[in-house]
Amino acid sequence: MAELNRIALLIDCDNVSHTSIEGVIEELSKLGMVNVRHAHGDWKSPSLTGWVDKLHPHAIRPMQQFAYTKGKNATDSAMIIDAMDLLYSDTVDAFALMTSDSDFTPLVMRLLESGLPVYGFGEKKTPQPFVQACSTFIYTENLSNDKEGKEDKENNKPAKRTGKAKLRQNAALVKLLRTAVQQTSGDDDWAPMSKVGKYISNNSSFSPINYGYKKLGDLIRATDLFDTEMRNDGKAMYIKDSRK
Repeated sequence: MAELNRIALLIDCDNVSHTSIEGVIEELSKLGMVNVRHAHGDWKSPSLTGWVDKLHPHAIRPMQQFAYTKGKNATDSAMIIDAMDLLYSDTVDAFALMTSDSDFTPLVMRLLESGLPVYGFGEKKTPQPFVQACSTFIYTENLSNDKEGKEDKENNKPAKRTGKAKLRQNAALVKLLRTAVQQTSGDDDWAPMSKVGKYISNNSSFSPINYGYKKLGDLIRATDLFDTEMRNDGKAMYIKDSRK
């Protein structure tokens, strides 16, 4: 049951902005209880000033890691060790990694091998190997509510909804949606949204939020490539390829 999922949120403060932490926690709260919240970094560094103000309001525990060697990212090693300790403690059911560093890709794969989903959150500069490795990946720019400075305002605007034309031009997206509907549809060519969403989550790191939509159903409707109808007194959405 999703409401019982215990999620460990590990933050690489050296490689991701503090401006989207509210949005990250909000998204994870839809999936379960974020019972572990660890922020890794050298807290003596001036670059983490913005993160300091976010710790207490969001019950985030700062994990100090001194930069013993110049040019080496000690935070990465500390965060990996933290993740493995939590994995073996059997106190969490899922992990959320907030970072833009592809060096964590092997960690994601190891956690997945243990049967735990990994939710990724990072900036749009995040390398694709890490993005694709995660169970679901959301770009933090799409979650930012920052109003602290001109630069952040320009670089961290919440994503506008992608229009129908651009959605249809995205061949990979269209293929993913059509394949998901095809693979989960019944003899009448109609597929329940619950199965479509599950198929997509099992086969990609896709999230509708990256296109400006809170729900998968809203994005599917926006493409205008599928017929939709509500069943079970409006509680269940079904989808059918319009070409059928």
